[in-house]
Amino acid sequence: MIGRLQRQASLFGFAFFKELAALQDPTLSPIDLLLEDPELVAICSRALATRRQRSTDFGRSTIAPDRLLRSVVLKHLKGWSFRGLEQELRANLLYRRFTRFYEDPIPDHTVFSRLFGLFGTEGLQALHAQVIAKARALSIATGQCLRTDTTAVETNIHHPSDSSLLADSLRVLTRSLKRISAGCREGGWKVVDHARAAKYRLLEIARAARLLNETGQQRLKKSYGRLLRLTRAVRLQAGEVLARLKSGELSARPEAVSRVLRQEAWLRHYLPLVERVMAQTQARLFQAERHYPEKILSLFEAHSVVIRKGKPHKPNEFGRLVRLDEVEKGIVSGYEVAAGNRADQQQWAPALEHHIALFGRAPWLAAADRGYWSAENERLAAAMGVHQVVLPGRGPLSAERAAREKKRWFKRGQAWRAGIEPRIATLKHRFGMKRAFYKGEVGFERYVAFCVLAHNLVAMSRAGPG
Repeated sequence: MIGRLQRQASLFGFAFFKELAALQDPTLSPIDLLLEDPELVAICSRALATRRQRSTDFGRSTIAPDRLLRSVVLKHLKGWSFRGLEQELRANLLYRRFTRFYEDPIPDHTVFSRLFGLFGTEGLQALHAQVIAKARALSIATGQCLRTDTTAVETNIHHPSDSSLLADSLRVLTRSLKRISAGCREGGWKVVDHARAAKYRLLEIARAARLLNETGQQRLKKSYGRLLRLTRAVRLQAGEVLARLKSGELSARPEAVSRVLRQEAWLRHYLPLVERVMAQTQARLFQAERHYPEKILSLFEAHSVVIRKGKPHKPNEFGRLVRLDEVEKGIVSGYEVAAGNRADQQQWAPALEHHIALFGRAPWLAAADRGYWSAENERLAAAMGVHQVVLPGRGPLSAERAAREKKRWFKRGQAWRAGIEPRIATLKHRFGMKRAFYKGEVGFERYVAFCVLAHNLVAMSRAGPG
């Protein structure tokens, strides 16, 4: 059941509130006032109602929606983990007051983890839209100017290599097979753990990769072949086990039915991914196919893609491409997790359309870097009602184009556009958006949305009304 918004005061809370009266925080106090919004609390209530079929009126009381909202903001404002959030709330009176827990017990970090995961795509968009509407109501964000850019946000994966992906495949499949075997009745099968053999193959591959001659390449292929054979054998065994479970030949013990069903679901999830890993390894090593379509980078974050932004110190980044739109006073008015590695030119129209849907009109000035430039994008912005389109051209410029880019309004627009670069750096280094730590594609979007939410509240608290 959803926790109550109106809570009875404790008889012994006098000393607690007396100490709190002397505590002030220049950052949290303005944000505290901004979060006293009934619509934001209602969005959190709807998210909590999706946990179970009768979460609204049945069962034990869980975290109240206002406490959940404030815990989300505090965690991403401070860059804590779930365990860190629990520890800080237990130890700090100021954080207890901000999250409205006061003298009540603090939930376990696993409770925070589960409840944060209740926010889906619609709930995240509703939270973001309500914060922007509040910024508009306070005359902080008017939508007169728009600047947009894209950045790569890493997923929480190790550096992808074919050998490490094959080792992950062996480990995951073997773990599920062992648990299914332990949960089934007598007459099962023997599960061989190839962890030591896989470790030796990885060491052989690492040594052979250092040799750039023909001998090194032969050793590399030989070790990869052995690793592939191990993975193929375990994959075949996993397929046989799934077939026997489906036919009823294998049956779980009564006390282990839920565990066996859970591991069966994991096997069905991972088997297609393992087959893709084996196929791309076979194509790269033995067929010299360097550009394999839809290459998988991680078994655990399969939505990750390779992003090349032209950085000399980091030519390849593994994660997702995120578009960020910013208006006045440092407010991030829009964000979008792109599907794949979309070119910047394809991000211009969605940014303008989102701005018009949010503010009801086109911005007076819209700016982006030269990666967004195309003649079609300039015509599109003008047709939508943008008066000053600041998109620097690429390549040799005509005399007319050069004269246009030397005009005062264009140069001022370029200078204003450059401000989105430190905005992205602030989101990454101050609010933790450099790497998303929530699992899955929806978890990735949730992490980005929470970082943007915390950032916008801080920007609004600093800008003040009007």
